[in-house]
Amino acid sequence: MVLDVDDTLCLTEAVCFELENDVLARLGRVPMSRDAHVATWGQPLLQAMPQRSPGLDLDAFAAVYPQVLRQYVAAGRLDVVAPENLRALDELAAAGRALMLLTSRTEAEMEHLMAPGHALAGRIAAVYHAGNVRFGKPDARAFDELLAATGLNPRQCLYVGDSPGDAQAANGAGLRFAACMQSGLRRRADFGPHRVDAFLDAFPEVVSAVAHLERGR
Repeated sequence: MVLDVDDTLCLTEAVCFELENDVLARLGRVPMSRDAHVATWGQPLLQAMPQRSPGLDLDAFAAVYPQVLRQYVAAGRLDVVAPENLRALDELAAAGRALMLLTSRTEAEMEHLMAPGHALAGRIAAVYHAGNVRFGKPDARAFDELLAATGLNPRQCLYVGDSPGDAQAANGAGLRFAACMQSGLRRRADFGPHRVDAFLDAFPEVVSAVAHLERGR
């Protein structure tokens, strides 16, 4: 089981919109629109920001962003993993599933989620992010390091994500794919030609989706 983070394991787009606008305000920039944020959601942050705020000094943004990120995390506003999602992870683990994360985030953006005292500690076997993979989604090679390290056949893996780019990467690498629709930002039609093995209205539905896919093998 390979899981995306944003708007999959935890709902983050709305609070990230506020966080990034908070950073822009501290830099004296006008706020971005919600439409611009949603349109580029799923891209690596520093790749998306020039589209969200044209003319932005990326170095200045990158210097202030970690400070604001830590404040939002400390306040319990960002990356809150719902109790029902943790229970779903425990059910998957009890059924013998190895759980891994694969995200477009940087290592700095993942540090708090990988901390020993976090609720995910002991539940997640490995974390793949922009700091330890050579390619990012939607490139299918985003899964290269994970598949090499585990020795798994791609068809033995299910990737759970929220975007067409997630589906594209999983399809290209030969993994099964489940689309988490809980954020309300996507419609089924948005996934177009990409193969989706299961649609999840909420993350905990992944437990029954995996069981169904196993029976259908």
